[in-house]
Amino acid sequence: MRTLTEQKKNEILTSASSVFLEQGYERASMDGVAKQAGCSKATLYNYFPSKESLFEAVVRSFSTHYLTRAADELRSSDNAALGLTDKLQRFGEGMLGVMMSDWKALQLYRIVVGEAGHSDIGELFYESGVRESMNALTAVMAHHIENGELSGSNAAQRAKQFSALVKAEADELFLLRKLPVYTQSEVITMVESAVDLFLKGAGNHRI
Repeated sequence: MRTLTEQKKNEILTSASSVFLEQGYERASMDGVAKQAGCSKATLYNYFPSKESLFEAVVRSFSTHYLTRAADELRSSDNAALGLTDKLQRFGEGMLGVMMSDWKALQLYRIVVGEAGHSDIGELFYESGVRESMNALTAVMAHHIENGELSGSNAAQRAKQFSALVKAEADELFLLRKLPVYTQSEVITMVESAVDLFLKGAGNHRI
């Protein structure tokens, strides 16, 4: 077996992302990816045993790594002492970090939304980082519900509500042909608005 290298793996992921973006998940094939990457199909299968595992790796590389990093920040000991507002702000900025990227992540998400109804692509996307980030956010919500800062008792619901508020201004991007470019300052402002609205609605104002 030929030696597996990180450089070759990255080349394959870059080529695969181009194929998925051009052809969609269902029409893309391992043959097409191998041709785009300039390698044999055997070499491709040495790195990724199936199209599903390849797509998940592409999504992790170009899209959900923002969510994974946001989750890691929530769990880090450095952030444990932060207040709820700061925790939510950092998580939200991590989520929307994709908006300052090269837009490949959002294009991949368009594929997921478009094909989720007739394939397992939605589940693959969710398992590639979304579940991990939502679990981390749910744990934060549970902690602050327990200490009385948040109202209600359903931490997972609070996590989903906050996530929806953070993404609210980004939803329209998926309808645009040409994606705009956002600055870090604009992203920070979007998240601040979401945090403020969430805490006004879900914050326990009796404390």
